[in-house]
Amino acid sequence: MKNKKQALIIISFLSILFILSGCVKNDTLVETSDKEIIRVGHNQSQNHPTHLGMLAFEEYIESQLDNKYDVQLYPSELLGTQTNMVQLAQTGAIEIVVASNSILETFDEQYEIFNLPYLFESKEAYHAVMNDPEIVDPIFKSTKKSGFETVAWLDAGIRNFYTVDRPIETPDDLSGLKIRVQQSPTNVMMMKLFKGSATPMGFGDVYTAIQSGVIDGAENNELALTENGHGDVVNYYSYTQHQMIPDEVIVNNKFLENLSAKEREIFNKGFKILEDTQHNTWADSVKKAKERAEKEMGVAFNYPDTKPFRERVEPLHEKFLEDNPSLQPIYDNIIKKSEELETGGAQ
Repeated sequence: MKNKKQALIIISFLSILFILSGCVKNDTLVETSDKEIIRVGHNQSQNHPTHLGMLAFEEYIESQLDNKYDVQLYPSELLGTQTNMVQLAQTGAIEIVVASNSILETFDEQYEIFNLPYLFESKEAYHAVMNDPEIVDPIFKSTKKSGFETVAWLDAGIRNFYTVDRPIETPDDLSGLKIRVQQSPTNVMMMKLFKGSATPMGFGDVYTAIQSGVIDGAENNELALTENGHGDVVNYYSYTQHQMIPDEVIVNNKFLENLSAKEREIFNKGFKILEDTQHNTWADSVKKAKERAEKEMGVAFNYPDTKPFRERVEPLHEKFLEDNPSLQPIYDNIIKKSEELETGGAQ
């Protein structure tokens, strides 16, 4: 059954590629050539920091290896939902994909740790952990057995709830609301503890689902309001700050293994350029998104006390460690790094 499902996904993907064969790349038609095509898929718009990072990656790789590779970018879920794109990366039908950590949780349980609500005490702690290879490398390489590995992490900001009918001031305000969450068991359990109704769905379906009343809201960073138009269909954005979940750049194993040592060195630098470009444009993009959502879209921002939300989801941390005792050392290191930053003990 699993093989049949993957075959159907590949067939659908090939059909999409056929349709997109005349697609635009850098405002010009893609021309056929003898170069090896590197397909890069993600679910964000062309104005998003992730796409800007990909453009920098494309420019660098082609400047260094233009005689061999043609990097083709497919934003806005043109190649399917994140879950479908990850499955295609497993098979090698897509070489590079940007996927939320929440999606990767379903491919290896080690990724689940970054989906825990209120894992990080601050944005600084979040970045310090994600930039620490001793913590993240074992997790990033854990999916090699599934056909891919993570080569870079991208900032996806701080996730908060946004709703149509009322602001979220306390956990009880979520009671009975149908909220879109990412397709992650951890997120579903989080909403259950908040007494809301979790509605997992692909990111591309959220706007229509809110507009039609299928769901009462969603949770994401501020850019979802502007880059994806969600600010046109919701009225309130509540800074519950319940998750800091990275996006990860994953690459098919066979593609990486077939690179020469020199090519791998160039690609590693390209991945670093992608990561740095995305990070450097993130904060400014969030600031502009918030201003636009408030002034042009009429979204009201509120700042609830996060302590009751933290207390409500503490059982999720306990259950995670009970179900995954092997990840206790990683969890402890994350908490330790956060505490060091809070007390000024880390450089």
